[in-house]
Amino acid sequence: AHALIARGVGPEVRVAIAMPRSAEIMVAFLAVMKAGGVYVPLDIEYPRDRLLYMMQDSRAQLLLTHSRALQQLPVPEGLDTLAIDRTEEWAGYSDTAPDVALDGDNLAYVIYTSGSTGQPKGVINEHAGVVNRLLWMQDAYGLKAHDAVLQKTPFSFDVSVWEFFWPLMTGARLAVAGPGDHRDPAILISLIQRYQVTT
Repeated sequence: AHALIARGVGPEVRVAIAMPRSAEIMVAFLAVMKAGGVYVPLDIEYPRDRLLYMMQDSRAQLLLTHSRALQQLPVPEGLDTLAIDRTEEWAGYSDTAPDVALDGDNLAYVIYTSGSTGQPKGVINEHAGVVNRLLWMQDAYGLKAHDAVLQKTPFSFDVSVWEFFWPLMTGARLAVAGPGDHRDPAILISLIQRYQVTT
């Protein structure tokens, strides 16, 4: 988060996140949010033209990615990039949470529609909406610390938001399905058994 702040990330600043499915995605989301920024999740499997369009249309000021993915991504000219696996990028920064003032009206993330009826459209989501959804889910379903949530939805879809943040809010475990695993029912069954997934 401090490294992102040093690169100008703060309230209402959009950060495109494009990387393979992994636990590092959660680190990227949290870093952007702790910096006060707005994350824009991009599926690296999308066509290059669509990725380029979404990076430009969202007005992303930074691309947070992984060095493996960076080689295949179309990066708009002038867009700053940061690879989460290059640990030298993070050296020397504080490991305490930054003191960033946000309220419910600040943007949390921008997720793009499928574009099935034409050009994909960015849908903006505020912190108040995310918090209300998570509090409602906790009130309705009561996730406990001994629970485990399987994160299997592509992170460019809205359902992924509660899959990521609900377990963290309640102290439950988060199991992230690996690249391609989220598409294979047999692998999902195996992950559910291995991690004793309850949700």
